[in-house]
Amino acid sequence: MNGILTFLQNILSEPAFLMGLIAFIGLVALKTPGHKVLTGTLGPVLGYLMLAAGAGVIQANLGPLARLIEEGFGITGVVPNNEAVTSVAQQILGVETMSILIVGLVLNLLFARFTRFKYIFLTGHHSFFMACLLSAVLGAIGFKGVTLVFVGGFFLGAWSAISPAIGQRYTLKVTDGDEIAMGHFGSLGYYLSAWIGEKVGKDSRSTEELEISEKWSFLRNTTISTGIVMVAFYLVGVVACLVRNPQAVQELAGGKNPFIFAVISGLTFAVGVSIVYSGVRMILADLIPAFQGIATKIIPNAVPAVDCAVFFPYAPTAVIIGFAFSFLGGLIGMFILGAIGGVLIIPGMVPHFFCGATAGIYGNATGGRKGAVIGSFVNGLFLAFLPATLLPVLGQLGFANTTFGDFDFGIFGILLGRVGESVGSVGIYVVAAVLAIVLILPSILTKSKEALNNVTEEE
Repeated sequence: MNGILTFLQNILSEPAFLMGLIAFIGLVALKTPGHKVLTGTLGPVLGYLMLAAGAGVIQANLGPLARLIEEGFGITGVVPNNEAVTSVAQQILGVETMSILIVGLVLNLLFARFTRFKYIFLTGHHSFFMACLLSAVLGAIGFKGVTLVFVGGFFLGAWSAISPAIGQRYTLKVTDGDEIAMGHFGSLGYYLSAWIGEKVGKDSRSTEELEISEKWSFLRNTTISTGIVMVAFYLVGVVACLVRNPQAVQELAGGKNPFIFAVISGLTFAVGVSIVYSGVRMILADLIPAFQGIATKIIPNAVPAVDCAVFFPYAPTAVIIGFAFSFLGGLIGMFILGAIGGVLIIPGMVPHFFCGATAGIYGNATGGRKGAVIGSFVNGLFLAFLPATLLPVLGQLGFANTTFGDFDFGIFGILLGRVGESVGSVGIYVVAAVLAIVLILPSILTKSKEALNNVTEEE
């Protein structure tokens, strides 16, 4: 039984397989010729593998940068990392997590078919992380066995359908009406950034319209500008670390000159970003046309909810601005936590890059440059305070040295943890009932069969 669960979890937590499966079903539903089914299925799979390879390059180069900052500036504390806390949790909650994942994905499809929340969540690894969080928090409250699996699976399936809908009107602005949605559990931070952009960014021009003189025109090349920014980050870290702990620099550089190491690492990071962009283009080229088969034949009006990195090409300059100001917000949040005696949450480079960049994109879509800067900065503050508040909830299960990094994990974990501590399992059922009402109510209030909020302002 465990072997079957592991096999299913390996498939369902792998977005490349999920995207390929969805594309295959859609193309078959459209009665596409066999050779086009093959190419249309492999396109999204290869595109996501390319995206994942680029993300792997990015993460591999962010790790040393985080170490340089910690050693160079003498910072010690907790670094939020989804992969780390999930790997720890799997040692004691492996079967529960896998079971919640499967139930959640099935319920997401059922909610998409029978409610107006027509969003199919395709970012499998984030579904896996959320399943892990739910198994940990609900387990700490006292849920066990089948009850734990079905309550956790309901929360996962419900939020997978609801979270893309909450900010779909912002997503349509980001994509200029493309039929995709946000399928990433940092979504509330992105929508908050977009809302802030609406409030502060009136008449602010887009980040993508930055006026650059001819001699600086090379900065319009996203790969080059990203490389320059990251090289600067690395050089600052290397200089600071050489002053405080030269041995750490030598270890990270692996025998290379530290400054050469900084330049190569920064430029390699930029290559990773370029690979991500190429993968995204492959995904969108094949997935969206194939998804029409799902949307017309199987789950009418369905909308694919995809990874946050898919949105990077829509505003490449906002990606860099969002990362920089989210990281700045994380630093200030860390200092505030230190001043009030809280746990130091060291800004994790991975969440601040991916979530901060996406917050910048959403802030830019509604409020231009001001929206990108302020929205991503506020996102960075939350990426400090939410993990710090979530830490005690996870600490009950022995995860005291690590915590989840993204916005939705923090909100969901804190909400369920605090409700469970205060009123026990009854409170959890009340939260589940509220989500059930949210799922059902739009279908009662209107006869429309369209996906909720999937309408452009012009319409």
